[in-house]
Amino acid sequence: MKKIIYVIAVCLVAVAGSSCKKLDNYEQPNETLNGSVIDAGTSKTLQTENGGGGTRIKLLETSWSDNPTPFYIASMQDGTFNYTKLFKGTNKISAEGAFVPLVQTDATGATIVDKSQTVEIKGTTTVNFSVEPFLRIEWVGEPVKNADGTVTASFKMTRGTTDPAFQQDITDVHLFINSNKFVGNNNFDNRYSPQIDYNGSAANAQLGQTITLTTKGGPLPTQREYFIRVGARTNYGLKYYNYTDVKTVTVP
Repeated sequence: MKKIIYVIAVCLVAVAGSSCKKLDNYEQPNETLNGSVIDAGTSKTLQTENGGGGTRIKLLETSWSDNPTPFYIASMQDGTFNYTKLFKGTNKISAEGAFVPLVQTDATGATIVDKSQTVEIKGTTTVNFSVEPFLRIEWVGEPVKNADGTVTASFKMTRGTTDPAFQQDITDVHLFINSNKFVGNNNFDNRYSPQIDYNGSAANAQLGQTITLTTKGGPLPTQREYFIRVGARTNYGLKYYNYTDVKTVTVP
């Protein structure tokens, strides 16, 4: 009797396994979406953070649903993105970050601005977005290595949009420094990275002016490279940072 029950159990497991294999026979996703998020005022890619916390690409796959669940792709810190594991299908695609929203709604939830793009993802698909950053931050000259082992950097901040609805007060500005090329608010060495915090509209007077920051915490350890860039943010929404590009400083 026990032998019969055992044989039946083995058969049931085999049938269940076979059924699972039949249900799980879809091809792996292998379509690619790439592109850039570009500053409309400079035609350069918009600098952001690497991974989470910065620019992200939002996909709504409308091939199978009128109310799809959003899927997000994180931008690389240079403003480009590349994702190679998508299924074929029609997607409504937009970008979110430290710039004037491409999709905007009013108080009732009605869409009043929609600059998303509807594309068919198949093979390698390229989608670029032109955006207006909240702030535009630019280097003034090159970072300077000081005799006391610190590094000084100069830069300017200006508004990246003329739309007053997105010209909120600047809350803070940082000189981020790190020992690897991935540097920003989510990856920096707090021992050496100085910041300026602003109250209310105090930073408005510094727009367009040269600002200088020097690394803190004494001399930087020698015989290594450091990667630095400036980030600043306004009091809008999730308070994402706008950035300069990354500079490399070698301390002998």
